[in-house]
Amino acid sequence: MKIITIIPARGGSKSLPKKNILLLKGKPLLCHSIDYSLKSRLVTSTVVSTDMEEIANIAKDSGASVPFLRPEEFARDDTRDYPVVRHALDYFESRGEIFDFYILLRPTSPLRPPGLIEKAFEIFKNNNDASSVRSMARIKEHPYRAWKQDKDGSVSGFIETEIEPYNIPRQELPELFFQTGDIEVIRRETIINGSISGESVYPLIINHEDMIDIDSESDLERAEKSNAN
Repeated sequence: MKIITIIPARGGSKSLPKKNILLLKGKPLLCHSIDYSLKSRLVTSTVVSTDMEEIANIAKDSGASVPFLRPEEFARDDTRDYPVVRHALDYFESRGEIFDFYILLRPTSPLRPPGLIEKAFEIFKNNNDASSVRSMARIKEHPYRAWKQDKDGSVSGFIETEIEPYNIPRQELPELFFQTGDIEVIRRETIINGSISGESVYPLIINHEDMIDIDSESDLERAEKSNAN
């Protein structure tokens, strides 16, 4: 079984210029994800997908492979994850290198709990139908308690598939999750079929206190003060 980690780190960022190489706890942001991948014995190859030479050089110095520079068409503000991962898959397979699983580690979630890669593959081991595994956390504010404002200024329940969902007792509410940016692991076949999720997604549950997503200067400051490594 061959497993590859893809770390997407384009040069552009509107919220924080050159966000992916800003220093956090003494090293560039994306290097935390590189180190995380390199520490796993399951990972065959750790690759950074970037469109910027400066990022590529930093990634190489940190032990990652940068076999290509990502084309501009896959490095725009509105570029989604699938074309980035599919570009990497097509690149390697055009050279005869087939990976069974693709791990997506975003640099913006640099301080992950230990062992997520190994836990993800335990989920695959126990669920042969899994098309992908992605990190999730239980929601704190349930959408059944959400309201939307109507044109006349009044409000009505946001969820319309239930009768008065906002009056359902808490213990009867369905357990819901939201996806975090910590990790996604995708079967090769799922990507080939046009998705990085597929039809059978399994959750890898993490705690709220372990979630750190870097999108602003205040996020970076909070991460710097955290006890996570």
